[in-house]
Amino acid sequence: MAGPITPERLTTGQEQRSKPLIVTEDEDLLDDLLRLCAAAGAEPEVAHGAAAQPGSWESAPLVIVGDDCAARLQGRGRRAGVLLVGRDLDDHGIWRRAMAIGADNVAILPDAETWLVDRIADAAEGAGEQALTVGVVGGRGGAGASTLACALAVSAARAGRRTMLVDGDPLGGGLDVLLGGESADGLRWPAFAASRGRVAGSALEESLPWLHSLRVLSWDRGDCVTIAPSAMRAVLAAARRRGGVVVVDLPRRVDDATAEALAQTDLGLLVVPAELRAVAAADRVASTVGMVLRDLRVVVRGPFGAGLEDEEVARLLRLPLAGELPYEPGLLEALDRGDPPGAGARGPLARFCAEFWSRVLPSTGGVPA
Repeated sequence: MAGPITPERLTTGQEQRSKPLIVTEDEDLLDDLLRLCAAAGAEPEVAHGAAAQPGSWESAPLVIVGDDCAARLQGRGRRAGVLLVGRDLDDHGIWRRAMAIGADNVAILPDAETWLVDRIADAAEGAGEQALTVGVVGGRGGAGASTLACALAVSAARAGRRTMLVDGDPLGGGLDVLLGGESADGLRWPAFAASRGRVAGSALEESLPWLHSLRVLSWDRGDCVTIAPSAMRAVLAAARRRGGVVVVDLPRRVDDATAEALAQTDLGLLVVPAELRAVAAADRVASTVGMVLRDLRVVVRGPFGAGLEDEEVARLLRLPLAGELPYEPGLLEALDRGDPPGAGARGPLARFCAEFWSRVLPSTGGVPA
């Protein structure tokens, strides 16, 4: 791939259809709704005292109707994504009026402002199916978790899928270094480490370094080595809303920020060398990670000279086996040349990643777009 996955420039009609539609004649309510749209980073179309533009009701990603206009909108064609907004918590009749206009839900301001901002932002971003999020953690130090995380991301991107690689380990040295892109332009974790509230998915994606056809959120070489749990929650939620694949390199110690990452992880891979001491260490990691992440699987890394086979390691750890990862000759030399892990499509790493994606996403035959 020659560049980032970005939408083509929108035509005027497409731009109009991407705007939420506000229908109200209440000036105070309109002011509040415009403020909430601004907080969500959305520019709405407004029908205030006039009819909406032809086709707007049908094509807008979200229609926000003021309760003052509910009566005159009864009988409009039903569609998904219509909200009725009022101000009186004690007005139980608003639900009847919502049904009459085919609204999906009711928002009572100011109580529902945060919820409504999220709905507006999702509509403006075109939120669809969330990304499959895979977390990778080492059973012991030097297990090769970061290498596998990079290889999984590289293989997903090579298949033409929107991919983001997130470095969740502030003490790991930076995944951008492992990918040969420590000098690449773009923001690193310190720019987001104190984030609170919602982060726009498109803004996050566009701000990150573009390496090997994927976006990378890594650490820099500065003094900041902590992530607020709220920042991890907001950043990963934004990454997941963009769809495709998110791969997270996780530390072995589960602090509050790591727990937030695990809470948004769909599937975890525990990388364990085929050694008795590594299995003993991995058992402690698995017990901690497994308290938060339900779907944790083991990847057994060779060589297998200690008498332990992959199935035996999985049995000892009481975890499902995700697969065996044989030793890859020439990997260190390739990294020294600036080649990312998994770049060689015929190597053991690349083969493992391709097989893994095909197993976890059989319905699409591979990684989601």
